[in-house]
Amino acid sequence: MKLDISEKSLPVYEALASGVRLQMIRLLAVKPMNVKELAGALGLSSAIMTMHIKKLERAELIKTEMFPGKGGAQKVCSLNVDSLHIEFPQGDSVQQSYYETEIGVGHYTDFEIQPTCGLATREKIVGEYDDPRFFLSPERFDARILWFGQGYIEYKVPNYMLGNETPTKLEISLELGSEAPSSNNDWPSDIHFALNGVPLGAWTSPGDFGGRKGKYTPEWWSIDCNQYGLLKVLRIDAEGTFIDGYKVSEVTLEQLDIRRKQWTLRLSVPEDAQNVGGLTIYGEGFGNYDQNILFRLFYEKVRD
Repeated sequence: MKLDISEKSLPVYEALASGVRLQMIRLLAVKPMNVKELAGALGLSSAIMTMHIKKLERAELIKTEMFPGKGGAQKVCSLNVDSLHIEFPQGDSVQQSYYETEIGVGHYTDFEIQPTCGLATREKIVGEYDDPRFFLSPERFDARILWFGQGYIEYKVPNYMLGNETPTKLEISLELGSEAPSSNNDWPSDIHFALNGVPLGAWTSPGDFGGRKGKYTPEWWSIDCNQYGLLKVLRIDAEGTFIDGYKVSEVTLEQLDIRRKQWTLRLSVPEDAQNVGGLTIYGEGFGNYDQNILFRLFYEKVRD
């Protein structure tokens, strides 16, 4: 979930401002529970517990479903969020502008991959599983999820910056996970990033997440397959390259030839990586984040 410092994010902050609700989140991280189970675990009445559940549900931190039980239907709660990302306003007095470009998961321009592999639209699998030839299918442009066991995939990105604008920061956000047969929450994979041929750094995905439906994953997608990933945010500025705020390399924006008319983003799992656990990219309509690969180039205009 992405938040900012505005009133629209207040329901989330208010829902988290409670020791009881934080304990509920810890319990639901282990397994889904019904109202009675949560109330018993925390020593509260069902009526009080229902109030706390509504607060978390309104904030979209949990989701509830009705299931048949011994005494009738019961409300079962489960977590709806894996992580929170808070965007703070810029600290300086100058408000920066940015160009935003969203690239579909299936709009890659080059690849070299090894099975297990495949891709799917919101409605169906493209071609057949584990056959890299279908990555050349015209249907790939409609793909909202793709996965491979080892290799790389590249995307071309247009640069709309004008000559009188000075770039200050580039952010790239996308939902990623590993790639295991079916799914495996403990399946590490070293995913490497490069821009314009310059290696930026790597992030180790902890697993290929399944076991419960992704927030936006279609109903036809089997629960036995991977369901969602983690939202990762790369930032390149004058200080270096960061992933989720942690510095991963000394590569700066100046080193990336960022003024060229188009950029090339490569995502790879090299065969010599310590953890060769594959890569899954989730786009709009799959996973927990309803977005494709998002680029934001921040800039300042040169004043006369």
